[in-house]
Amino acid sequence: MAAAFLLSLGFASPSFADEHPKKIPLWKDGAPGSEDRMHEAEVLTGTNVSNVHHPSITPYLPSKADSTGTAILIAPGGGHSKLCLGHEGDSLAQWFAERGIAAFVMRYRLCREPDSGYTLEGHAMDDTRRAIRMIRSKAKEWNLVPNRIGILGFSAGGELAAYSAMHPQPGNAESDDPIEQVSSRPDFQGLIYPGKSDTFTVSEGMPPAFIAFGYHDREDIAVGMAKVYLNYKEADVPCEMHVYSEAGHGFGFRDNSTSAAGRWPERMLEWLVDRDLLNQK
Repeated sequence: MAAAFLLSLGFASPSFADEHPKKIPLWKDGAPGSEDRMHEAEVLTGTNVSNVHHPSITPYLPSKADSTGTAILIAPGGGHSKLCLGHEGDSLAQWFAERGIAAFVMRYRLCREPDSGYTLEGHAMDDTRRAIRMIRSKAKEWNLVPNRIGILGFSAGGELAAYSAMHPQPGNAESDDPIEQVSSRPDFQGLIYPGKSDTFTVSEGMPPAFIAFGYHDREDIAVGMAKVYLNYKEADVPCEMHVYSEAGHGFGFRDNSTSAAGRWPERMLEWLVDRDLLNQK
């Protein structure tokens, strides 16, 4: 349906440029505070990843002919103790790429692993801001529009997405690192059943938001995110909210889903078009 929807708008038929994307470290010589652990292997359990000490992004790029110029950084959930790359990462990234949207799956440092010395507001957010900056700094190389770079997060990753919009950092024009010279502000945000809604603040001028969650989710999400939507409305920040009556937590993305909640990416695709964030360059 989504592909047909794009075709109806005159978009090219979808194709996927790289079937075997590789991770790109966010810091070549190791993330600040993790340099001595950067060579430790990640732990893969099924489709979940843990023991992340060399944070990275994995790019899923559409072909140049099909690219819309829009990019989305995906922050998987997992309670900050693991990253659920299966239903909250790679498959969704490929789905976006097939529809002309460059997608990047972030592996960020985990603050709730056993004996972790990392923090959410420090290390995990450093990774998130760096990832947005890296994508923006390579916009020309990756055929992107620098002011159409957003972030989408699930659950714990949704916290990072929300915080990146709440507390962006400007670029440092005097830095020797071209990545640090550009802003970390996302141009739009997707908040998919994020936690910690009571810590979310909204102010005028923040990036527009797309929110989706389940009616049967826990209170801080099923009620808390409805309150966050009202805060966006009060601040006059464009926001769209979808509440799925038969869904709980963690529905994520599965390409074969036929439920209403399972089709939320199509709704986000429509929202991007409505916001003029998906027109071809």
